[in-house]
Amino acid sequence: MGQTSRVSAIAWTAAGSLAAWLWLLLCQGFFWRTDVRLPHRTEPDRWPSVCVVVPARDEAAVLPASLPSLLAQDYPGHAEIFLIDDDSSDGTGELARELARRHGGLPLTVDSPGEPPGWTGKLWAMRHGIGLARARDPEYLLLTDADIAHAPDSLRELVAAARTGGFDAVSQMARLRVESLWERLVVPAFVYFFAQLYPFRRIGKKGTRTAAAAGGCVLLRAETADRARIPDAIRHAVIDDVALARAVKGGGGHIWLGLAERVDSVRPYPRLRDLWRMVSRSAYAQLRHNPLLLAGTVAGLALVYLVPPVAVIAGPAGGDTVTAVVGGLAWLVMTGTYVPMLRYYRQPLWLAPLLPFTAFLYLLMTIDSAVQHYRGRGAAWKGRTYARPDAVTDEV
Repeated sequence: MGQTSRVSAIAWTAAGSLAAWLWLLLCQGFFWRTDVRLPHRTEPDRWPSVCVVVPARDEAAVLPASLPSLLAQDYPGHAEIFLIDDDSSDGTGELARELARRHGGLPLTVDSPGEPPGWTGKLWAMRHGIGLARARDPEYLLLTDADIAHAPDSLRELVAAARTGGFDAVSQMARLRVESLWERLVVPAFVYFFAQLYPFRRIGKKGTRTAAAAGGCVLLRAETADRARIPDAIRHAVIDDVALARAVKGGGGHIWLGLAERVDSVRPYPRLRDLWRMVSRSAYAQLRHNPLLLAGTVAGLALVYLVPPVAVIAGPAGGDTVTAVVGGLAWLVMTGTYVPMLRYYRQPLWLAPLLPFTAFLYLLMTIDSAVQHYRGRGAAWKGRTYARPDAVTDEV
């Protein structure tokens, strides 16, 4: 009787997981589709001026693969680049100047803002760059990270999309590097989970509350940045890209986010600990440092991602075919929703059934993020550690 009761409980739990997957499949903005790319666009009659702001802290390793792509932008209007060397110790600023001398292209200004007075992450450097750009009175700002490589027509296509669609902010999720084994396991899932939290289709619709951006590539109307007080309004945000999008959309701005075709990250994450650090740095901030949200997230990840394979194994072991079938169906739906992202990243489809293992890693990363928070270590970014204020979230 006890064994039957346990098996029955597993069957009901597996049924709950299957119901959750059917809801995610049909009711979560079709998050699993990867066809949200730059919207319809036509070239404007007049190309507006653009200032490109690149916060850079200890980026000498990636600049040779990224900065020349910005310098070489084929943009019909006026554009120039402001690279802000955020107290680097590896010669980032001088290397940027040397690359500009060697490659030519768009004008490049390299400057340094000094030590940040209580600002989080790259936002102080971004503020300094936007301040320099304002002297040029640009119509648009391109906020891009130092590890992002752009195709020659990237800026042109971003501006055309913003003008045609009337968007105040157009952001692209850069295609992250996927070469090592751990990158193959973790990186596509990172974008998949992000899209699940912030379905791209909902972000681009007016009247919806869903707001997000990808900080590596954001084209922002300068007037909108002033109106939303970017970046001052989000100076304590650990997840600055989501905070930026919320500030813009909360002020009535029209935003768009999709997957990139012309924008790639060149930063390597060859080891698991590199990826672990990337995720755990902001995972608990995403949950607003709330223990109840943490508990709910852990339970949700377990129900949605871990229960199906457990049911497939436990069902036959307990002589319960129904449990195995229901768990197998949930696992099948999960696998099917992951396939488009693997195709986008040009990865083998045999990785799709391994998503429960990857989700388990993310569950552990999230718990570790909370542990680090309560140990008082605060948020760490590129060797700079911040105090652990509970206000440091992505809220605006």
